[in-house]
Amino acid sequence: MVFASPTYLFLLLLLIPVIGWYIWELHDEDASLQVSSATSLARKKKSTRIYLLHLPFILRVAAIILLTIALARPQLSNRWSKESTEGIDIMMALDISGTMMAEDLKPNRLEAAKTVATDFVLARPNDQIGLVVFAGESFTQCPLTTDHAVLVNLFRSVKFGMVEDGTAIGLGLANAVNRMKDSETKSKVVILLTDGSNNRGDIDPQTAAEIAKTFGIRVYSIGVGSHGEARVPVQTPLGTQYMTMNSEFDEETLRNIAATTGGEYFRATDNNSLKSIYNQIDQLEKTKLRVREFSKRSENFAPWLIAALLCLITEILVRYFVLKTITN
Repeated sequence: MVFASPTYLFLLLLLIPVIGWYIWELHDEDASLQVSSATSLARKKKSTRIYLLHLPFILRVAAIILLTIALARPQLSNRWSKESTEGIDIMMALDISGTMMAEDLKPNRLEAAKTVATDFVLARPNDQIGLVVFAGESFTQCPLTTDHAVLVNLFRSVKFGMVEDGTAIGLGLANAVNRMKDSETKSKVVILLTDGSNNRGDIDPQTAAEIAKTFGIRVYSIGVGSHGEARVPVQTPLGTQYMTMNSEFDEETLRNIAATTGGEYFRATDNNSLKSIYNQIDQLEKTKLRVREFSKRSENFAPWLIAALLCLITEILVRYFVLKTITN
């Protein structure tokens, strides 16, 4: 319920001094009678009308309250809202080459990327999201789907060694583009995450970017790796050994891919910056939600007015008929 003229409700504040005055008058009108003993009075039954003594005043106050509410014109409002959600198609292209095992991110680059990407997926329930992995070759781990529970499980199963080692950035991007080029969704995005330079595959990264642009697909490229050197575990006959490598890579190519497709390039040097990057992408690529709202209002002052009149009539009846002998 809403009020068309809510300012009238401030009139109810005038009742505060009126009620206070009534209580004060009752105090002043208290009479006293000295008797030798109150025993006989205690046994005397009180008249039922004594309990009704203050009823006229209560009814009058109630009538004023109800009339004030009627003046404020209460209205019943029926609202309907119609929502339509337009999701975004997102293909994630994840590098799983040997250098992604570097431990400058914790526990390593690949596991950090999987964890943050999983949180990103779970935060976007209305979008179709898929996963492509690449190293020396590329394959689709999960096509576009809204079943994010399945996608998360497939994310967790990704590991180094699933394909031949190397870094085929162009092939990974082209595979992701191919998986979403026929989609009718207006907004299509690839999140490309890698820590290396393109050294494998038959498709040049810039060529893949041009293909993405042709199909209206934006690419957000993320370069992973701290500045300087990073330790990478290597399996040897003597067990796991660590080698040190330079964590610099071909950032220029990643920048060009993003610029060509209308996306952005980011550099993640630690776990926190990687989370921040995915948060930024989440803000840049918001699911569109269109809401149409309808409202119908009808006047509802009549019941309050009728109730006020009934209170006034009841007050008159009580005052001049039920309590007549008391007030006289």
